[in-house]
Amino acid sequence: MKFGGTSVGDAECIRRTVDILERYHAEGHEMAVVVSAMSGVTDQLHAIAAEAESSVEEPPIEAFIQAIRAKHMKTLEAVAPGQAAAVGSVIDDRLENLDHILTAVHALHELTRRSKDYIVSYGERLSALIVSAALRERGISSSALDGCEAGILTTNKHGDALVLPTSDPRINSRILPLLMNSVPVITGYMGCTPEGIVTTLGRSGSDYSGAIVGRAIDADEVWIWTDVDGVMTSDPRIIKNVRVLPYVSYREAMELSFFGAKVLHPKSIEPAMEKDIIVRVKNTFNPDHPGTIVRRQEHREKRVVKAVTHIERVALVNINGVQMIGRPGVAREIFTALGDAGINVMMISQASSQANISLIIDEGNLAEALEVLAAPVKSGIVREVTSDRNVVAMAVVGAGMAGTPGISGRIFTALGKAGVNVMMISQGSSEVNVSFVVRQDDSRRALQLLHDEFRLSEACDDE
Repeated sequence: MKFGGTSVGDAECIRRTVDILERYHAEGHEMAVVVSAMSGVTDQLHAIAAEAESSVEEPPIEAFIQAIRAKHMKTLEAVAPGQAAAVGSVIDDRLENLDHILTAVHALHELTRRSKDYIVSYGERLSALIVSAALRERGISSSALDGCEAGILTTNKHGDALVLPTSDPRINSRILPLLMNSVPVITGYMGCTPEGIVTTLGRSGSDYSGAIVGRAIDADEVWIWTDVDGVMTSDPRIIKNVRVLPYVSYREAMELSFFGAKVLHPKSIEPAMEKDIIVRVKNTFNPDHPGTIVRRQEHREKRVVKAVTHIERVALVNINGVQMIGRPGVAREIFTALGDAGINVMMISQASSQANISLIIDEGNLAEALEVLAAPVKSGIVREVTSDRNVVAMAVVGAGMAGTPGISGRIFTALGKAGVNVMMISQGSSEVNVSFVVRQDDSRRALQLLHDEFRLSEACDDE
């Protein structure tokens, strides 16, 4: 069971989380628990690390440490008063180490990716201590382990590390023996290299941690506890009549998570896929709701389409040139240059004439991408590179969708009738999604139009 930041956000939330764990423990389930940092703490750690590096004046490190200590100690004393002295001492030791590294960053005015990983991992290191203490307060044996102690080995790509296959036997040997008579609480989001250097798995990486632990211990299921009832037909912040999907396939879940659905991390599905482990998405604040089941089996509804989702803060890059036509290696040169610069290409569309390639990338990488693509322009291979920040990438998702006649026609006819201009279309052969790009000003209207077009607010008879 993995619990997100809102599920451990304060004392009341942690009590609710421990209520859930106590209930399933009493029913005889063996559980490993993975937790995120308390709400907002990771953002605060990123901010103080940046300030420590850049500030000419003395940064407010001491005030920050005291505020973080007060927040966690107040929560600890509320949920586990009998553990407050012993666990509080461990919290103080960890915060003293954090103080030292922040002070060193300020003294050197240098924040390496390695140092940042070490700093931002502290949110989970503190929350795991408190959740474990709260379990012991209820009479349930529990110990807190950080990702390194749990055996999670990763690559050395700081900030976005991948878990190594050699982790599984290590995690299994360390966690499985604990399950027989206790509930281990493991920090999400962090691991370490084989050399013992702390790494992080990317934002929202605690889902990934949960799936990795589940795979390693051959779990029957991985449960992702969050603050919504499950995977939804669209973004509930934009669409008022969204509905929880009772079932989605692994492939559908991966597409939805990649295209902006915040409930699951894109990397959290693959470890479960490898061993056919069911993933359940549940609501900590409404635990009796059945949630969403994610599994290999594809549940094909009569209407085929299951959800409409979107990614904001992206940029469209258009690469044009007559010299590109019929010239081998042009695409390779473009994508190699972007890849070498660490720029991820989210969507690709190429004209049949080969005179145009359109890309969608993260908006934050646009300046660097344009700089990288200046080389093929200078060499004459590419005539011009243009860009547009005011765009949103959208996806219509559903198993078997691309193989069903008329689905794409319905999508683009509905948008066309409403005057929504489609700037780019990208459809792969996965039969799970049709993705396209619209102007930012049209995105919310387009999302509602398609949600209504496929009547996604209504339950299907075959669900």
